[in-house]
Amino acid sequence: MEEIVVFAILLGIGYFFGARAEKQHLRLLQHREQAIKGLVLSTAGAKATVPDARQAELFVGSVVISSDFFKTFIAGLLKLFGGRITVYESLLERGRREALLRMEESALAWGAERVVNIRIQTAELSGNNGRGVVALEVMAYGTGVR
Repeated sequence: MEEIVVFAILLGIGYFFGARAEKQHLRLLQHREQAIKGLVLSTAGAKATVPDARQAELFVGSVVISSDFFKTFIAGLLKLFGGRITVYESLLERGRREALLRMEESALAWGAERVVNIRIQTAELSGNNGRGVVALEVMAYGTGVR
């Protein structure tokens, strides 16, 4: 019985603090995205014409974002039935947006007018013997030109 109580407390703490942190992060992302609206981004491939540039440099934005206990538990339940695991979709969206922002912010600080050939990669970092996602790494990279 004691184990069930501890589990329920952890679940509640995970839900409360996880939801609070997620909402706060989404507000911060939106604010930062508004601040860098002027940067031109392109995902064109290597064979596309690259704009004339005096200088070019590779920029990388990377983030490791963790799943809270509540999301991990709910995702485990949803895996039993198959289909979309929506609790992880928001985690991936936040990671993708944060990685892109970090890349864009460093390119702007360098003086880039645009970032071309942007790519995004993700990797799952699991612990606990591979049961459930503990953290997700998202990396965005592209060539800044000025």
